[in-house]
Amino acid sequence: MTLALGQHFARTRSVNTFTERKAASGEANLPPARGRKLGKLATRARILEFAKQQLETLGYDGTSIRSVAQAAGVATGTVLLHFADKRDLLHAALFEDLQQSWERARDQPGKRSLSHELSRIAQAFFDYYAARPVLSRALLRESLFADPPWNARFAAQVADVHRHVASLADRAKQKGELLAHVDSRVFGAAFFSFYYFALLAWLQGGQPAPARLFEVMLTQHLAGLTPPQNPPRSPTKVKK
Repeated sequence: MTLALGQHFARTRSVNTFTERKAASGEANLPPARGRKLGKLATRARILEFAKQQLETLGYDGTSIRSVAQAAGVATGTVLLHFADKRDLLHAALFEDLQQSWERARDQPGKRSLSHELSRIAQAFFDYYAARPVLSRALLRESLFADPPWNARFAAQVADVHRHVASLADRAKQKGELLAHVDSRVFGAAFFSFYYFALLAWLQGGQPAPARLFEVMLTQHLAGLTPPQNPPRSPTKVKK
């Protein structure tokens, strides 16, 4: 009984705190439809955050919709209103976090050499996976065989990175960093081959420094695509 009362008061404090935050932010004065939409988005974000925590600490097999709901303080049905199943939660966690990492890397200004820019982009993804190694293994395993609509979303995400890398190659050709005959789209595919090889080597425990492995492969690749008067240099330190 004491435990039940404690949980009740904890939930009451949580509700009061949420209400106070809504009022402070002006959400309480929003039109009902707008307020409901923001409330749903906040609930979804909360569920996803606790799901990522459990997936990292308990692993994919040890995490359940029920345990995520309990951790987030919502009903199991509420979780299922936002996510179809545990795999849907996993895909959402991977897609949204990677998208944020990618957008930060893509939008960071700077005039770097091609090798430095590509290493910086790869480093942003490596940092994401290194921060959550247990979750990363499950994320990559499940995303390789994602069902609709996630397979299309992941494909679009990869295509966006590929287009950006190809545009960097085009710019490098204009600057004389790459030979004029280099196919920028093929160059973009090579970027992914080096990136995925380094990432998988790290996940399998065979490579403690995937960023460095990526740089070595990239530098060797660029050596055959660079004008003699402008040889590539391996980045000694990747700027984040």
